[in-house]
Amino acid sequence: GRKCKNSTMDLEFFMKCEVHSSDLDVFVNSLKRKRASVRSLIHPDAFIMLAQDSLTTALPWFPRQIKDLDRCNMLITKFDPDMDHDHPGYNDPEYRKRRTVISELAFRYKQGDPLPVVEYTAEEISTWRQVYQQLRSIYPSLACKQFLDGLQQLEKECGYGEDRIPQLQEVSAFLKERTGFQLRPVAGLLSARDFLASLAFRVFQCTQYIRHSSAPMHSPEPDCCHELLGHIPMLADKEFAQFSQEIGLASLGASDEDIEKLSTLYWFTVEFGLCKQNGAVKAYGAGLLSSYGELVYALSNEPEYKPFAPEETAVQPYQDQTYQPVYFVSESFEDAKMKLRKYSANIKRPFTVRYDPFTCSVEVLDQPSKIQNALSQMREDLKTLHSALEKLSSS
Repeated sequence: GRKCKNSTMDLEFFMKCEVHSSDLDVFVNSLKRKRASVRSLIHPDAFIMLAQDSLTTALPWFPRQIKDLDRCNMLITKFDPDMDHDHPGYNDPEYRKRRTVISELAFRYKQGDPLPVVEYTAEEISTWRQVYQQLRSIYPSLACKQFLDGLQQLEKECGYGEDRIPQLQEVSAFLKERTGFQLRPVAGLLSARDFLASLAFRVFQCTQYIRHSSAPMHSPEPDCCHELLGHIPMLADKEFAQFSQEIGLASLGASDEDIEKLSTLYWFTVEFGLCKQNGAVKAYGAGLLSSYGELVYALSNEPEYKPFAPEETAVQPYQDQTYQPVYFVSESFEDAKMKLRKYSANIKRPFTVRYDPFTCSVEVLDQPSKIQNALSQMREDLKTLHSALEKLSSS
Protein backbone atom coordinates (compact mmCIF):
# COMPACT_ATOMS: atom_id res chain seq x y z
CA GLY A 1 0.00 0.00 0.00
CA ARG A 2 1.10 3.61 -0.55
CA LYS A 3 -0.37 7.10 -0.29
CA CYS A 4 -1.82 8.52 -3.50
CA LYS A 5 0.20 11.45 -4.87
CA ASN A 6 -2.55 14.05 -4.80
CA SER A 7 -4.50 12.98 -1.76
CA THR A 8 -3.97 12.79 1.97
CA MET A 9 -7.02 10.54 2.52
CA ASP A 10 -6.57 7.91 -0.20
CA LEU A 11 -4.36 4.88 -0.26
CA GLU A 12 -3.38 2.79 -3.24
CA PHE A 13 -3.25 -0.96 -2.68
CA PHE A 14 -1.51 -3.48 -4.91
CA MET A 15 -2.77 -7.01 -4.43
CA LYS A 16 -1.63 -10.11 -6.20
CA CYS A 17 -4.45 -12.65 -6.27
CA GLU A 18 -4.65 -16.08 -7.81
CA VAL A 19 -8.16 -16.58 -9.19
CA HIS A 20 -9.37 -19.07 -11.76
CA SER A 21 -10.06 -17.23 -15.04
CA SER A 22 -13.72 -18.34 -15.04
CA ASP A 23 -14.23 -16.60 -11.67
CA LEU A 24 -12.47 -13.39 -12.67
CA ASP A 25 -15.60 -11.37 -13.50
CA VAL A 26 -17.36 -12.32 -10.27
CA PHE A 27 -14.26 -11.39 -8.23
CA VAL A 28 -13.77 -8.03 -9.95
CA ASN A 29 -17.49 -7.21 -9.67
CA SER A 30 -17.68 -7.99 -5.98
CA LEU A 31 -14.63 -5.80 -5.34
CA LYS A 32 -16.06 -2.99 -7.46
CA ARG A 33 -19.21 -2.95 -5.39
CA LYS A 34 -17.26 -2.52 -2.19
CA ARG A 35 -14.83 0.07 -3.52
CA ALA A 36 -15.40 3.18 -5.57
CA SER A 37 -12.60 2.77 -8.07
CA VAL A 38 -11.13 -0.56 -9.15
CA ARG A 39 -8.88 -1.11 -12.14
CA SER A 40 -7.61 -4.53 -13.09
CA LEU A 41 -4.52 -5.43 -15.07
CA ILE A 42 -4.80 -8.95 -16.46
CA HIS A 43 -1.70 -11.13 -16.18
CA PRO A 44 -1.32 -14.58 -17.86
CA ASP A 45 -1.26 -16.66 -14.67
CA ALA A 46 -2.80 -14.22 -12.24
CA PHE A 47 -3.74 -10.58 -12.31
CA ILE A 48 -2.91 -7.50 -10.34
CA MET A 49 -5.69 -5.35 -9.09
CA LEU A 50 -5.28 -1.71 -8.29
CA ALA A 51 -7.93 -0.45 -5.90
CA GLN A 52 -8.25 3.08 -4.63
CA ASP A 53 -10.30 3.66 -1.56
CA SER A 54 -10.86 6.34 0.99
CA LEU A 55 -10.01 5.57 4.61
CA THR A 56 -13.33 6.89 5.87
CA THR A 57 -15.73 4.21 7.06
CA ALA A 58 -19.39 4.42 6.11
CA LEU A 59 -22.53 2.32 5.93
CA PRO A 60 -22.16 -1.05 4.14
CA TRP A 61 -22.65 -0.65 0.38
CA PHE A 62 -26.13 -1.38 -0.93
CA PRO A 63 -27.99 -0.01 -3.95
CA ARG A 64 -29.50 3.42 -3.28
CA GLN A 65 -30.81 4.12 -6.79
CA ILE A 66 -32.37 1.77 -9.28
CA LYS A 67 -29.37 2.16 -11.63
CA ASP A 68 -27.13 0.74 -8.86
CA LEU A 69 -28.70 -2.65 -9.64
CA ASP A 70 -26.19 -2.78 -12.53
CA ARG A 71 -23.70 -3.60 -9.78
CA CYS A 72 -25.85 -6.31 -8.18
CA ASN A 73 -24.94 -9.12 -10.55
CA MET A 74 -23.07 -11.76 -8.59
CA LEU A 75 -24.05 -15.14 -10.03
CA ILE A 76 -23.96 -18.45 -8.19
CA THR A 77 -22.50 -21.21 -10.40
CA LYS A 78 -24.48 -23.97 -8.66
CA PHE A 79 -26.71 -25.84 -11.19
CA ASP A 80 -24.87 -24.27 -14.14
CA PRO A 81 -25.04 -26.59 -17.21
CA ASP A 82 -21.35 -25.82 -17.93
CA MET A 83 -20.25 -26.98 -14.47
CA ASP A 84 -22.88 -29.30 -13.03
CA HIS A 85 -22.58 -32.90 -14.31
CA ASP A 86 -26.15 -33.63 -13.16
CA HIS A 87 -27.68 -30.75 -15.15
CA PRO A 88 -29.92 -32.13 -17.95
CA GLY A 89 -28.11 -29.91 -20.47
CA TYR A 90 -24.54 -30.79 -19.39
CA ASN A 91 -23.93 -33.25 -22.28
CA ASP A 92 -25.62 -31.09 -24.91
CA PRO A 93 -23.09 -28.64 -26.43
CA GLU A 94 -25.78 -26.98 -28.61
CA TYR A 95 -27.94 -26.23 -25.57
CA ARG A 96 -24.95 -24.82 -23.68
CA LYS A 97 -23.99 -22.64 -26.64
CA ARG A 98 -27.54 -21.31 -26.84
CA ARG A 99 -27.51 -20.57 -23.11
CA THR A 100 -24.31 -18.53 -23.53
CA VAL A 101 -25.91 -16.42 -26.28
CA ILE A 102 -28.98 -15.66 -24.11
CA SER A 103 -26.84 -15.03 -21.00
CA GLU A 104 -24.75 -12.54 -22.95
CA LEU A 105 -27.87 -10.38 -23.47
CA ALA A 106 -28.31 -10.16 -19.69
CA PHE A 107 -24.62 -9.45 -19.02
CA ARG A 108 -24.71 -6.50 -21.43
CA TYR A 109 -27.95 -5.05 -20.06
CA LYS A 110 -27.86 -1.73 -18.17
CA GLN A 111 -30.81 -0.27 -16.23
CA GLY A 112 -32.98 1.75 -18.61
CA ASP A 113 -32.00 -0.16 -21.77
CA PRO A 114 -34.85 -1.71 -23.78
CA LEU A 115 -35.38 -5.27 -22.52
CA PRO A 116 -33.71 -7.79 -24.86
CA VAL A 117 -35.86 -9.83 -27.24
CA VAL A 118 -35.11 -13.55 -27.71
CA GLU A 119 -36.29 -15.24 -30.89
CA TYR A 120 -37.18 -18.65 -29.46
CA THR A 121 -36.65 -21.81 -31.53
CA ALA A 122 -39.35 -24.39 -32.36
CA GLU A 123 -37.78 -26.81 -29.84
CA GLU A 124 -37.84 -24.17 -27.08
CA ILE A 125 -41.49 -23.32 -27.80
CA SER A 126 -42.32 -27.04 -27.76
CA THR A 127 -40.79 -27.36 -24.24
CA TRP A 128 -42.79 -24.31 -23.12
CA ARG A 129 -45.98 -25.83 -24.60
CA GLN A 130 -45.56 -29.08 -22.65
CA VAL A 131 -45.00 -27.20 -19.39
CA TYR A 132 -47.88 -24.77 -20.02
CA GLN A 133 -50.44 -27.43 -20.96
CA GLN A 134 -49.63 -29.72 -18.07
CA LEU A 135 -49.54 -27.05 -15.38
CA ARG A 136 -52.52 -25.10 -16.74
CA SER A 137 -54.66 -28.23 -16.33
CA ILE A 138 -54.07 -28.44 -12.56
CA TYR A 139 -53.93 -24.74 -11.62
CA PRO A 140 -57.71 -24.28 -11.15
CA SER A 141 -57.85 -26.78 -8.30
CA LEU A 142 -54.44 -26.13 -6.65
CA ALA A 143 -53.41 -22.48 -7.17
CA CYS A 144 -54.57 -19.55 -5.03
CA LYS A 145 -57.13 -17.04 -6.33
CA GLN A 146 -54.57 -14.22 -6.81
CA PHE A 147 -52.47 -16.45 -9.04
CA LEU A 148 -55.44 -17.55 -11.15
CA ASP A 149 -56.63 -13.94 -11.53
CA GLY A 150 -53.13 -12.81 -12.58
CA LEU A 151 -52.73 -15.65 -15.07
CA GLN A 152 -56.12 -14.94 -16.59
CA GLN A 153 -55.17 -11.27 -17.11
CA LEU A 154 -51.83 -12.30 -18.64
CA GLU A 155 -53.62 -14.65 -21.04
CA LYS A 156 -56.04 -11.91 -22.02
CA GLU A 157 -53.62 -8.98 -22.27
CA CYS A 158 -50.10 -10.31 -22.62
CA GLY A 159 -50.42 -13.13 -25.09
CA TYR A 160 -49.79 -15.84 -22.48
CA GLY A 161 -50.60 -19.21 -23.98
CA GLU A 162 -49.03 -22.45 -25.13
CA ASP A 163 -47.98 -21.29 -28.60
CA ARG A 164 -45.36 -18.68 -27.73
CA ILE A 165 -42.98 -17.76 -24.94
CA PRO A 166 -43.83 -14.24 -23.72
CA GLN A 167 -41.14 -11.55 -24.12
CA LEU A 168 -39.86 -9.67 -21.05
CA GLN A 169 -40.72 -6.27 -22.55
CA GLU A 170 -44.49 -6.91 -22.74
CA VAL A 171 -44.63 -8.70 -19.38
CA SER A 172 -42.68 -5.89 -17.69
CA ALA A 173 -45.06 -3.24 -19.11
CA PHE A 174 -48.04 -5.30 -17.87
CA LEU A 175 -46.62 -5.57 -14.32
CA LYS A 176 -45.56 -1.92 -14.16
CA GLU A 177 -49.15 -0.88 -14.82
CA ARG A 178 -50.55 -3.14 -12.12
CA THR A 179 -48.11 -3.12 -9.23
CA GLY A 180 -45.14 -0.99 -10.28
CA PHE A 181 -42.89 -4.07 -10.61
CA GLN A 182 -40.59 -4.22 -13.63
CA LEU A 183 -38.38 -6.95 -15.05
CA ARG A 184 -34.64 -7.04 -15.60
CA PRO A 185 -32.83 -9.81 -17.52
CA VAL A 186 -30.44 -11.99 -15.52
CA ALA A 187 -27.99 -14.63 -16.72
CA GLY A 188 -28.70 -17.23 -14.03
CA LEU A 189 -29.05 -17.79 -10.29
CA LEU A 190 -28.10 -14.61 -8.39
CA SER A 191 -26.62 -14.39 -4.91
CA ALA A 192 -29.37 -13.99 -2.29
CA ARG A 193 -28.13 -10.49 -1.34
CA ASP A 194 -28.25 -9.19 -4.92
CA PHE A 195 -31.58 -10.81 -5.75
CA LEU A 196 -33.30 -9.51 -2.60
CA ALA A 197 -31.82 -6.02 -3.09
CA SER A 198 -33.53 -5.75 -6.48
CA LEU A 199 -36.94 -6.53 -4.91
CA ALA A 200 -36.52 -3.41 -2.75
CA PHE A 201 -36.87 -1.36 -5.98
CA ARG A 202 -39.77 -3.50 -7.28
CA VAL A 203 -37.44 -5.01 -9.84
CA PHE A 204 -37.68 -8.73 -10.52
CA GLN A 205 -34.58 -10.35 -12.04
CA CYS A 206 -35.80 -12.69 -14.75
CA THR A 207 -33.98 -15.38 -16.77
CA GLN A 208 -34.74 -15.73 -20.50
CA TYR A 209 -33.31 -19.18 -21.29
CA ILE A 210 -35.52 -22.28 -21.02
CA ARG A 211 -34.93 -25.65 -19.34
CA HIS A 212 -33.51 -28.56 -21.34
CA SER A 213 -36.07 -30.35 -23.52
CA SER A 214 -35.19 -33.75 -21.98
CA ALA A 215 -36.65 -32.69 -18.59
CA PRO A 216 -39.59 -30.34 -19.22
CA MET A 217 -41.32 -30.91 -15.88
CA HIS A 218 -38.44 -29.92 -13.62
CA SER A 219 -35.53 -27.49 -13.74
CA PRO A 220 -32.66 -27.51 -11.20
CA GLU A 221 -32.34 -23.71 -11.60
CA PRO A 222 -34.62 -20.78 -12.41
CA ASP A 223 -35.58 -20.59 -16.12
CA CYS A 224 -38.23 -18.66 -18.07
CA CYS A 225 -40.95 -21.26 -17.29
CA HIS A 226 -40.28 -20.79 -13.57
CA GLU A 227 -40.25 -16.98 -13.82
CA LEU A 228 -43.07 -16.37 -16.31
CA LEU A 229 -45.44 -19.04 -15.02
CA GLY A 230 -44.43 -19.27 -11.35
CA HIS A 231 -43.63 -15.68 -10.34
CA ILE A 232 -45.25 -13.21 -12.74
CA PRO A 233 -48.98 -13.94 -12.08
CA MET A 234 -48.36 -13.41 -8.33
CA LEU A 235 -46.40 -10.18 -8.85
CA ALA A 236 -49.50 -8.77 -10.58
CA ASP A 237 -51.23 -8.80 -7.15
CA LYS A 238 -50.77 -5.55 -5.19
CA GLU A 239 -50.61 -7.11 -1.77
CA PHE A 240 -48.16 -9.79 -2.84
CA ALA A 241 -46.00 -7.22 -4.65
CA GLN A 242 -45.77 -5.21 -1.44
CA PHE A 243 -44.88 -8.34 0.55
CA SER A 244 -42.05 -9.05 -1.92
CA GLN A 245 -40.72 -5.49 -1.78
CA GLU A 246 -40.70 -5.50 2.02
CA ILE A 247 -38.46 -8.59 2.09
CA GLY A 248 -36.14 -6.70 -0.27
CA LEU A 249 -36.07 -3.52 1.83
CA ALA A 250 -35.35 -5.54 4.99
CA SER A 251 -32.29 -7.05 3.27
CA LEU A 252 -30.49 -3.79 2.40
CA GLY A 253 -27.27 -3.50 4.39
CA ALA A 254 -28.22 -6.51 6.57
CA SER A 255 -25.55 -8.90 7.91
CA ASP A 256 -24.73 -12.13 6.05
CA GLU A 257 -26.52 -14.05 8.82
CA ASP A 258 -29.70 -11.97 8.40
CA ILE A 259 -29.51 -12.31 4.60
CA GLU A 260 -29.40 -16.08 5.06
CA LYS A 261 -32.54 -15.91 7.23
CA LEU A 262 -34.38 -13.56 4.86
CA SER A 263 -33.56 -15.73 1.85
CA THR A 264 -34.90 -18.76 3.77
CA LEU A 265 -38.09 -16.78 4.50
CA TYR A 266 -38.28 -15.94 0.80
CA TRP A 267 -37.79 -19.62 -0.04
CA PHE A 268 -40.67 -20.80 2.15
CA THR A 269 -43.05 -18.01 1.07
CA VAL A 270 -42.44 -16.57 -2.42
CA GLU A 271 -40.97 -19.86 -3.72
CA PHE A 272 -42.78 -22.61 -1.76
CA GLY A 273 -45.54 -20.87 0.18
CA LEU A 274 -49.05 -22.20 0.77
CA CYS A 275 -52.02 -20.18 2.05
CA LYS A 276 -55.56 -20.78 3.28
CA GLN A 277 -58.48 -19.74 1.09
CA ASN A 278 -62.12 -20.56 1.83
CA GLY A 279 -61.08 -23.30 4.24
CA ALA A 280 -58.77 -25.04 1.71
CA VAL A 281 -54.99 -24.88 1.33
CA LYS A 282 -53.75 -23.41 -1.99
CA ALA A 283 -50.31 -22.74 -3.49
CA TYR A 284 -48.83 -19.29 -4.08
CA GLY A 285 -45.10 -20.17 -4.22
CA ALA A 286 -43.46 -19.98 -7.67
CA GLY A 287 -41.33 -23.08 -7.10
CA LEU A 288 -44.55 -25.05 -6.67
CA LEU A 289 -46.50 -23.33 -9.44
CA SER A 290 -43.79 -24.11 -12.01
CA SER A 291 -43.22 -27.75 -11.04
CA TYR A 292 -46.02 -30.23 -11.81
CA GLY A 293 -44.70 -32.96 -9.51
CA GLU A 294 -44.06 -30.81 -6.46
CA LEU A 295 -47.32 -28.86 -6.82
CA VAL A 296 -49.32 -32.11 -6.70
CA TYR A 297 -47.14 -33.44 -3.84
CA ALA A 298 -47.35 -30.23 -1.74
CA LEU A 299 -51.15 -30.32 -1.77
CA SER A 300 -51.41 -34.05 -1.04
CA ASN A 301 -51.52 -35.59 2.43
CA GLU A 302 -47.82 -36.49 2.42
CA PRO A 303 -45.82 -33.41 3.50
CA GLU A 304 -45.86 -31.76 6.92
CA TYR A 305 -47.62 -28.37 7.23
CA LYS A 306 -46.67 -25.69 9.75
CA PRO A 307 -48.26 -22.28 10.31
CA PHE A 308 -46.12 -19.46 8.87
CA ALA A 309 -44.13 -17.97 11.76
CA PRO A 310 -41.09 -15.95 10.54
CA GLU A 311 -38.89 -16.71 13.59
CA GLU A 312 -39.29 -20.44 13.00
CA THR A 313 -39.46 -20.34 9.20
CA ALA A 314 -36.21 -18.34 8.92
CA VAL A 315 -34.16 -21.19 10.40
CA GLN A 316 -35.95 -24.18 8.83
CA PRO A 317 -33.53 -26.25 6.69
CA TYR A 318 -34.70 -26.43 3.07
CA GLN A 319 -34.16 -28.65 0.05
CA ASP A 320 -33.07 -27.37 -3.35
CA GLN A 321 -32.61 -30.89 -4.83
CA THR A 322 -35.81 -32.71 -3.91
CA TYR A 323 -39.32 -31.87 -2.67
CA GLN A 324 -39.60 -29.93 0.60
CA PRO A 325 -40.21 -32.06 3.70
CA VAL A 326 -42.22 -29.22 5.27
CA TYR A 327 -44.34 -26.33 3.94
CA PHE A 328 -45.50 -23.21 5.79
CA VAL A 329 -49.13 -22.17 5.48
CA SER A 330 -50.09 -18.45 5.77
CA GLU A 331 -53.54 -17.41 6.97
CA SER A 332 -53.50 -14.76 4.18
CA PHE A 333 -50.98 -12.44 2.49
CA GLU A 334 -52.10 -9.65 4.78
CA ASP A 335 -51.29 -11.85 7.78
CA ALA A 336 -47.93 -12.91 6.28
CA LYS A 337 -47.05 -9.26 5.57
CA MET A 338 -47.82 -8.14 9.13
CA LYS A 339 -45.74 -11.00 10.56
CA LEU A 340 -42.87 -10.23 8.21
CA ARG A 341 -42.96 -6.53 9.19
CA LYS A 342 -42.71 -7.45 12.83
CA TYR A 343 -39.81 -9.80 12.09
CA SER A 344 -37.98 -7.21 9.95
CA ALA A 345 -38.26 -4.57 12.67
CA ASN A 346 -36.03 -6.78 14.84
CA ILE A 347 -33.25 -7.12 12.24
CA LYS A 348 -30.32 -5.24 13.73
CA ARG A 349 -29.31 -2.39 11.43
CA PRO A 350 -28.02 0.94 12.72
CA PHE A 351 -30.20 2.78 10.17
CA THR A 352 -33.68 2.79 8.67
CA VAL A 353 -34.45 2.86 4.96
CA ARG A 354 -37.48 4.18 3.09
CA TYR A 355 -38.32 3.67 -0.58
CA ASP A 356 -39.17 6.75 -2.64
CA PRO A 357 -41.35 5.61 -5.57
CA PHE A 358 -41.06 8.97 -7.37
CA THR A 359 -37.31 8.71 -7.83
CA CYS A 360 -37.06 4.88 -7.56
CA SER A 361 -34.45 5.33 -4.85
CA VAL A 362 -33.84 4.19 -1.29
CA GLU A 363 -33.38 6.89 1.31
CA VAL A 364 -31.49 6.27 4.55
CA LEU A 365 -33.39 8.16 7.27
CA ASP A 366 -30.34 9.28 9.20
CA GLN A 367 -31.15 13.00 9.67
CA PRO A 368 -34.09 14.76 11.34
CA SER A 369 -34.75 16.75 8.12
CA LYS A 370 -35.25 13.54 6.10
CA ILE A 371 -37.70 12.21 8.69
CA GLN A 372 -39.47 15.60 8.66
CA ASN A 373 -39.86 15.43 4.86
CA ALA A 374 -41.26 11.89 5.06
CA LEU A 375 -43.74 13.02 7.72
CA SER A 376 -45.00 15.98 5.69
CA GLN A 377 -45.52 13.67 2.72
CA MET A 378 -47.60 11.39 4.96
CA ARG A 379 -49.61 14.37 6.25
CA GLU A 380 -50.54 15.28 2.67
CA ASP A 381 -51.67 11.69 2.03
CA LEU A 382 -53.76 11.74 5.21
CA LYS A 383 -55.38 15.05 4.19
CA THR A 384 -56.38 13.49 0.86
CA LEU A 385 -57.93 10.50 2.62
CA HIS A 386 -59.68 12.74 5.15
CA SER A 387 -61.15 14.87 2.37
CA ALA A 388 -62.33 11.73 0.52
CA LEU A 389 -64.05 10.47 3.70
CA GLU A 390 -65.78 13.83 4.23
CA LYS A 391 -67.09 13.83 0.66
CA LEU A 392 -68.39 10.29 1.08
CA SER A 393 -70.19 11.06 4.35
CA SER A 394 -71.78 14.24 2.99
CA SER A 395 -73.10 12.58 -0.17
